[in-house]
Amino acid sequence: MPATPVVEAEPRKRWLSVLAKATPAEVTAAWDGLARQPGYRVLRAPEIGMVMVRGRAGGTGDAFNVGEMTVTRAAVRLETGATGIGYVAGRDRRHAEIAAVVDAMMQSPDLRPVAEGIVDPLETAQQQRRDAAARKAAATKVDFFTMVRTRGPAA
Repeated sequence: MPATPVVEAEPRKRWLSVLAKATPAEVTAAWDGLARQPGYRVLRAPEIGMVMVRGRAGGTGDAFNVGEMTVTRAAVRLETGATGIGYVAGRDRRHAEIAAVVDAMMQSPDLRPVAEGIVDPLETAQQQRRDAAARKAAATKVDFFTMVRTRGPAA
């Protein structure tokens, strides 16, 4: 069985992030829209668990535990030998499994163009949501300014 090709970390982080942040409905619709879905074997069935979320006061202060959140993870191996993982927020097993398959597809030179047809539209939709939220926030922005009083002529 061929080994999974080595993929640079930054591009993989990007597409895993896109898959994780997409809504389950978006991911499922994109997956169902494929003309031919690749065959795969489940290595780790989707399982639900918890992770500790950490934060920093002001983004730079000492780290502290914010709380726990539910995540679902899965791992698959394509018939081509490429292995993929999927981690998503929440309890949607199908979302995690599809994310893992698309991750493996993105690592496979033959299947990457097909997978990009899933990842790229999801990324575009997410950017449009961020832009809409930014426009909405900008519309409520208030600019405060101080007027300088000048003294009139001394009496």
